Parts: sequence; C-alpha cells; structure tokens
Amino acid sequence: MNTWPVLVVGAGKIGRTIAALLASTGDYHVTIADRDETALAASRRPGVATARVDLADEEALVAALEGKKAVLSAAPFFLTGTIARAAKRAGAHYLDLTEDVASTREVKALATGANVAFAPQCGLAPGFVSIAGNDLASRFDTLDTLTMRVGALPRYPTNALKYNLTWSTDGLINEYCNPCEAVVDGEKTLLQPLEGYETFSLDGIDYEAFNTSGGLGSLAETLSGKVQSLRYLTVRYPGHRDIMRMLLTDLGLKDRRDLMRDVLETAVPITRQDVVLVFITASGRRADQREQMSSVYRVTAQEFAGETWSAIQITTSAGICATLDMLREGKLPAAGFLKQETIPLPQFLANRFGRVYAGDGTAGAARTSTRAAA
Repeated sequence: MNTWPVLVVGAGKIGRTIAALLASTGDYHVTIADRDETALAASRRPGVATARVDLADEEALVAALEGKKAVLSAAPFFLTGTIARAAKRAGAHYLDLTEDVASTREVKALATGANVAFAPQCGLAPGFVSIAGNDLASRFDTLDTLTMRVGALPRYPTNALKYNLTWSTDGLINEYCNPCEAVVDGEKTLLQPLEGYETFSLDGIDYEAFNTSGGLGSLAETLSGKVQSLRYLTVRYPGHRDIMRMLLTDLGLKDRRDLMRDVLETAVPITRQDVVLVFITASGRRADQREQMSSVYRVTAQEFAGETWSAIQITTSAGICATLDMLREGKLPAAGFLKQETIPLPQFLANRFGRVYAGDGTAGAARTSTRAAA
C-alpha cells in the first residue's frame, strides 16, 4: 500500500499528537501547518515536516494541500468552513475534531456531490463515543434510553474546580454555553447546558455529569425514531458544575467568552496526568424482557516518542487517525459525508490507533459491559 502524504492543520497539543502518531507508522508523509512559528518548532520531529500557513487563508491552504491525500484539522472550530472548502477544492479527504454543531452542518453541505470523503467529528466526543454508543444501541430490539457520559479529568485534582485544562479552552467554553442536542420523549430537542444534573460512582469514585453541547455529533439524527431518550453529558468531579454555573450564568461570563478564556487560562493550570472516562448506558427490550447494558472505557496518559502525552491527546488523536487509516485501507466510503457512528465498533477497536480504547490498548484502557434485567 502506498505511503499517503497528509496535512495536519493546527500545531497545538492535539495537532502535534496526530502528527506524531501518524509519522510513527511510516505509512504517512506528514506535514503540520500553522502560522505560529513557536508551535511549529515544538512540532518538529523525525518524519514530520512543518509549513507556515495562515489557516484563515483559503488560497494558502489550497496551495499547501497540493499533492496531499487528506487534511486533518486540529484547528479552532471557527476555521472549519475555510479548511473544508480548501479540501474540496484540492481534492483531499477532510477530517476534523469539531464539536461545533453549526460547523458540522457546513461540512455536511460541502460533502454533497464531493468525490472525496468529509468526516467531521472524529475525536473523542463526538467521535469514538458515537461509535460505541451506536454499537450498544444496536444490541436492543427496542431502544428506550441511551445516555453517553464522557470526561477528561485530572487524576490528582487539587483546586476548587477539581479540574485542570487538558484541551482547547475555547472548545470547553463552547460546550458549557451552547444549546445541547438531545432526544426527549422520542422527539429531537435542545436542552440547556449545565442542566440535566446527575451523580454516579464507579470503582469507589464519585462523579457528577450534566448536559453539554456538541458531544452527540450526528447520533440524534441517526437514532431519530428509534430511541425515546438520548442525552450526552460531561463528567466531572462533584462541585465543578456549580462553580461553572456561577461564573457563566450568575456573573454573566457566558456573554464574555474571551474574558472567561483569560480567567481559565490564567488561573487553571494544564496537566498531562489525566484520565479519560467514557460511561455509556442503554436500556430497552431484548427478546421478552427489559434490560440495561453499560460500557465503560478508561484511558490514562502514556509515554511514547520521548514525550508524555495526556489521555485527552491520545484519545482525541486516536479517533481521527483511526478514521484516516480505515479510509486509506479502503474500509470506509471514499466520497461524501461520513457519520462516525456508521463505523463498526469492532473494526475501530481492531485498528492500530483505535485499539487505545480496547482492553489490550497501549494506553491502559479498560472496557467492561454489564447487563441486568430491569
């Protein structure tokens, strides 16, 4: 199989991880593009070339994509349309990590009639959680509820928020402030972020979970008419939600998002010592009885290529790299709009990148499935 030349757009934490993972295989010629020279310098490693490109300049992106098989966007959500249009003009497969609903609609429109694949939302949530959630849903003859909970959490929380920054601050604020797609009583609807509060325990650790935006991806559309209740919740340690609601709602920082970003990035340190937790529950009828089934996945930080990579870097990057890998191998449609939940879970977990979520993954992931009569 030929080596694929690809362009990774965005030299932040996730972009650097994507480039490192792909380059480590020897099956991809990787170029990482950004306009920030400092970020590009941090991205340089054997097998990874760099290119200084203004990511808001569509013409510059088209030029950078010449001869490339695919572009993988790890850029901010507001650049999604520009990058996707450049990919279509250049005839390159397009993959991204966005959780932004409006941006995904734009990508879907661009995919119409395209002769390359457009695969947005290829990260953790949406992304892997869509694949795992759809797999769990498929085990029921009649599906009543599907609740998907995902959290990127510090392993050693010490501040009042019980949280450290692990990924895009803009993306974090976005999901805490924007309306949340859901299915309630069989109808698609929008819920308020930070509501839908619940608590649960796993292995002796207490968690809270609440509505956030973007995590469902296209799953609400896919399961429309097939599920009575479908929700996506973000997982945190108890107490986090109330502080964020005070900041965003009571103090009005949801209307001053730049200030909220400055507050978080000034006061809350990053950490590489994190854990990603995915906890999915479904209930419905199987044969002649009501039943509930659950799946749990955990991934922790790991070291490779001489660096420590956080769990959120690994899980987010593994999703988009696995999707690209399956495109390269001809296992996914090579044209049009690709929904993540159409990827079979066993195929994803068998992939060299996707296996990070499986029990034999190199990042120490764990997966369990339990069922009980309801």
